[in-house]
Order: sequence, then C-alpha cells, then structure tokens
Amino acid sequence: MSEALARLIERIRAQDAWAIARAISLVENDGAHALTLLQRLFPYTGRAVVLGVTGSPGVGKSTLVDRLAQQYRARGETVGILAVDPSSPFTGGAILGDRIRMQTLSTDPGVFIRSMATRGNLGGLARATGDAVLILDAAGYDKVIVETVGVGQDEVDIVKMADVTLVVLVPGLGDDVQTIKAGLMEIGDIFVINKADREGVSRIESELNAMLAIAERRDGWRPMIVKTIATEGQGIEDLGHAIARFLDFRQHSPQADARRQEMAEQRLRALLKERLFDFALRTLTTSDELRQWAAAIARRERDPYSIVEEILTRWRGQIREEDR
Repeated sequence: MSEALARLIERIRAQDAWAIARAISLVENDGAHALTLLQRLFPYTGRAVVLGVTGSPGVGKSTLVDRLAQQYRARGETVGILAVDPSSPFTGGAILGDRIRMQTLSTDPGVFIRSMATRGNLGGLARATGDAVLILDAAGYDKVIVETVGVGQDEVDIVKMADVTLVVLVPGLGDDVQTIKAGLMEIGDIFVINKADREGVSRIESELNAMLAIAERRDGWRPMIVKTIATEGQGIEDLGHAIARFLDFRQHSPQADARRQEMAEQRLRALLKERLFDFALRTLTTSDELRQWAAAIARRERDPYSIVEEILTRWRGQIREEDR
C-alpha cells in the first residue's frame, strides 16, 4: 500500500471531511486506487447503523432526514448522510445540492453530507452508494442515512444495504398506498406518514394497516406506522423510538443472521455483475463496435441476443487460449 493511500485511510478513520469526500469521489470515478482503498477499509466496517429513507417525490424526505439527523446529534451521535439525486442527462452530475437542502447540518463537524448522482442507475441508488456507505462506516459514523431518489416502485434497491428501511408517504397525492404496494410495501420496516397536518391522514393510515394486516414477513416483524410533521419537528422522537425498536427486534430475531447474509450476497452479486460488465467492455469489445451493433439492432439487421452470444463466444475463446 502506498504512503499516500495509507495517509488517506488514516484521515478517513479520523473523520476528516476532505479525506472522506476524496475517497467517495475516487470510488465514484473508478479511480486507480479505489479497489485497494475499499479492501483496506472493509475490516473497519460493521459498526454503523444504516438507515434507508425512500418514497415518492415531494413527500419531504430531505426535511425528515434533516430532523432525524439533528435528533441523533443531540444524543451525541455522529451522522453520515448520502442523498442520491437524479442525474443530469448531459453531465451525469447530481441536479440537487446536498447543502442547499440541509443547511442546518452543513456546518456541524459531526455530520457529513454528500449528494451522489444515480447516473442512470435503476433502483433509486447510485452505483457507488454501497461503497460510500462502506467509507462512512469505516470512518466511524454512528448512523449512516441514505436518502434515495423518489421513483416509486423501482426504488427497492435500498433494502440491499440498509439495516432499517423507512418508506415515507404523505396525504393528498392521490391513490398513494395502492401505487406503492407492489414495490415498497415489501421492503418497509417503518412507514412514515409525513405532513400529517394535511387532510387524508386517517385514510392512508387505515389503508396501510389493512395492507400490513394481510402481509407476511419472514422475520415476523409488523411494520410500524409513525406520523410526522417534519417541518415542525413533530413526531421525530416517535420515529427515533420506532427505529430503535426495530433494530432491537432484529438484533434478537432468529432471522437476523440470515438477513445480514442475504444483504452480503446481494452486494456480492451486484459487484460481480458490475466487474464482469466492465471486463466485457474493456477486453471483449470496443465502443465503436458497440455503436455499430446498436445501429444494426436499430435497423433490425441484427438481434441483441446473438450479439451477446458473440461476445460470450469471444470470452470462452479467450479462456481456452489462456489454458493452453
């Protein structure tokens, strides 16, 4: 390990904000030392509680995260926040700014806030979000909060890395509960009805209770429903208690080890898929060839299935050459 990388890791472990930001940029951009950095930081992980906050646009996730982080800071806990934003289709950068939305926390040395662009990733999470969580965990933050892009049912990837998943709803967005039941209903550990001073709170709560009554979870947990008015700080303490109750339940649940193993397997599969994809693009084809294939597919001269098989045939040939 180089001396510069050793110094970077030392500064990350000391919660140096510059070093943490540098490390996240490194993994986002596939820097030369990113893989080694993550390998060296991994032994320091496993202590942080990772909270996933998800829900449709306009439900007040950022304000809720801001208030929740303030509560943890009042208890003396350190907090890392990753806000996964929509990507600009032109630059790949995040459209929304982290400190624009969370100005109260931006000057707190016990809080680290970072926006990450999805860069076209489905599932509401940036490709490098899992790596960023690892970095914040290794840095010693007590709580790591991941706020995901509000894209409804596609936003279920958060369950692959969060210890507890909060699904946020608000009254007045139409057929709220029905529109999310096929996706987020299955992953929510706690349901938050935000902006609870609006009309329609009772209806959403009743619908949620009815749907949760017939849902079966393998771990036996019955998801809690918490009502909040995040802009006024109301219900945040109740939410903190609900999170603590779920974490306590999970810690003593026979399913706890199984869930951790499942999360690790999902992470492993995602990394393997990413690495194999990068390998294929780097060694089995070229950008020009991909563009030519895409043009042929668009003209219906080739089909994508046979092209993928052609790439795999190249890979098999490469293996055979190496074995000789």
